[in-house]
Amino acid sequence: MKRMSALLMATALVTVMAGCGNDNDNNGAASPNASGGSASPASTESASPAAEKKDVKIKIFNFKVEIADKFNQLAEQYEKETGVQVEIETHGGGEDYNALLKAEIASGSEPEIFNSEGFAALEPYYDRATDLSGEAWAKDVVPAAAAPATVDGKLLGMPMNIEGYGIIYNKDLFAQAGITELPKTLTQLKDAVAKLEAAGITPFSTTNEWWSIGHHTINVGLAEQPDPVEFIEDTKTGAASFKGNSVYENWINYVDLVFGHSQKDKLTTDYATQVSLFATGKAAMIQQGNWIQGDIDKVAKLNLGMLPIPLDDSGKSHIYTGPANFWIVNSKSKYPEEAKAFLNWLATSETGKTYLTKEFKFIPALVTIPATADDIGQLGAAVSEQAKDAGGWHWGRYPDGVIQGWGAAMQEYQGGSIDKDKLFEKFDQAIKDIVQ
Repeated sequence: MKRMSALLMATALVTVMAGCGNDNDNNGAASPNASGGSASPASTESASPAAEKKDVKIKIFNFKVEIADKFNQLAEQYEKETGVQVEIETHGGGEDYNALLKAEIASGSEPEIFNSEGFAALEPYYDRATDLSGEAWAKDVVPAAAAPATVDGKLLGMPMNIEGYGIIYNKDLFAQAGITELPKTLTQLKDAVAKLEAAGITPFSTTNEWWSIGHHTINVGLAEQPDPVEFIEDTKTGAASFKGNSVYENWINYVDLVFGHSQKDKLTTDYATQVSLFATGKAAMIQQGNWIQGDIDKVAKLNLGMLPIPLDDSGKSHIYTGPANFWIVNSKSKYPEEAKAFLNWLATSETGKTYLTKEFKFIPALVTIPATADDIGQLGAAVSEQAKDAGGWHWGRYPDGVIQGWGAAMQEYQGGSIDKDKLFEKFDQAIKDIVQ
């Protein structure tokens, strides 16, 4: 695989473990028009929010369900410090955030800040996304994290954070099953599954949520292509196909292992239940990312690690990292300047930086925000440790609608109503329906 952006990301991320500003991304090959910018020394400057008026209220349309409660607390702190009210409306998990955001805008409501992924996912919002290149924090964004939202040299969003996903495992349940060597190949992972089942432990907690078994799982095969970007562009023109692709022929074996050795009611298991099953020790593994750390900690203090995802027995397996989302300042909203002031405060004030790391458990995407392993939790630390050889996040290179089609196909496959060949045909068809 091409690892240029992974190395850029790793250079920043590994500093987390030293307690310095940590960052990282890996969205595949860097965008050709990405400007990024170089990291600068940590600034002691703190933002002064522009308006201290009680009659100003900015609305944030938030994607991150995991931080909803803490985000509301942060909003209260912001009002106390500035007098500016912040209304947060959260949608995610099992909801289709993009569809809800488009409906919100179509209704005439224009939130001051909303979330969007980069690359093709950001294109529908080019007419609203404010250029943030001149903001004080912009020069401190990790270049690879900025790339997906950089268009013609303009930074159209603040990266929310850096995230990584793989197979999160319960170290104590592994020990209980007698697993003394961490699996690095698909055969070794199958052996670990057999040992867990022999010990009466359910190997995987999985879900029927379209986005999790859809773009997260499918992305594994995209990232493992010899050239992910070339493969993606070729699928858009019809020059390449999922069906018959050697990587996906291996990928389906991993998918079958997870689906075939998870909880019995997986077809009705939503995201929250999936995480709860794992957090309560009812399964030893879960394919998710460091974003579930906070939800797990609410239930129990588990001894956790993160495994790379193996597709074959080559020994080449990876976790997958990228900027989770971007904060987009809506130029068509009522208070875009106040929205920029909020983001500046979030990135530079002690309150904002503390919430980002210690409360949200985010791996920061700005080099000026310090974070330790204790701040971001075991999973954030595990992502940081494996960042040097991480794969990228590529589903955002497809326009909205494609990944929803993939998710629906994966649900059918999980339920046994279609076979492998039909699944791959549906992957190809989803691209044809939207792109071609």
